[in-house]
Amino acid sequence: MSDTIITVQGEYSAWYPAERATASASVHADGPKRDAVFARAVEASDTVRNLIDSIYDKDKGPITWWSSDSVRVWSERPWNNDGKQLAPVFHAAVDFSAKFKDFEALARWVESAAGIDAVTVGSITWDLTDATRTSATVEVRSRAVKDAVAKASVYAQSIGLGSVTAIALADPGMLGDPSSGGVSPQPVFARGAMKAQFDSQGGAQLALKPEEIAVASVVDARFTAK
Repeated sequence: MSDTIITVQGEYSAWYPAERATASASVHADGPKRDAVFARAVEASDTVRNLIDSIYDKDKGPITWWSSDSVRVWSERPWNNDGKQLAPVFHAAVDFSAKFKDFEALARWVESAAGIDAVTVGSITWDLTDATRTSATVEVRSRAVKDAVAKASVYAQSIGLGSVTAIALADPGMLGDPSSGGVSPQPVFARGAMKAQFDSQGGAQLALKPEEIAVASVVDARFTAK
C-alpha cells in the first residue's frame, strides 16, 4: 500500500510590546521672498535639531539614531480663479526622523517640536529591536512548523492512518501549490495612538500609547502518512 501524501499550511503569530518608535517631523516655510523663506526654514530646522541633539546618545540617551535632509528650496507661480498667473511663491523644507527608546521622552519631544513655528510632526512608527525581532522570528517559524505537523496529524488520524513524516518544508508557494499564492505574509507593525490629556491645572499633556507588534510566520509542509 502506497503512502498517503498530505500537504498543509502551518501558521503562527505572536504579539510583542513595542521597543522603539521613529518619529518624523517636517519644516515647511513659504512666502513671496526667497531669502526670508529660507531664513525661516533654517531657524526652525536649527531649533528642531537642537531638540534632538540635547537628548541624543546612541548608547544611553532616549534617542538612539536620527537623520535630517538639507534645506530644499523651490518656487511656483500659482493661478487665481480668473486664470491669471500670480507672482512666485517660494518654499523651503527640511525633513527629520528620530528613533526613540524612551516613550515618555518621545511624548515630550513631540510636544516641543509641534510648538515650533513652521514645524509639523508626522507619523510615529513602532518597532522592535533587532535582537527581539530575530528571536521572535525564530519562535514564530518554529511554532508555524509545529502547527503544520498538528494539522497533518489530525488529517491522517481522520482517515484512519497513523503518524506522519515530513518530506518537504517551504515558504508559501514554493511547493508548487498554486492555492498558496506564492506570497509570504509579512510581519504586521502596529501604530500607536497619540492623544492629549489634561492635568489638574487644565494644561494639556500629550500621551502616547504604543500598540503591540505582531510577528507572523506561514510555512507550507508536505507529509507522508501510513
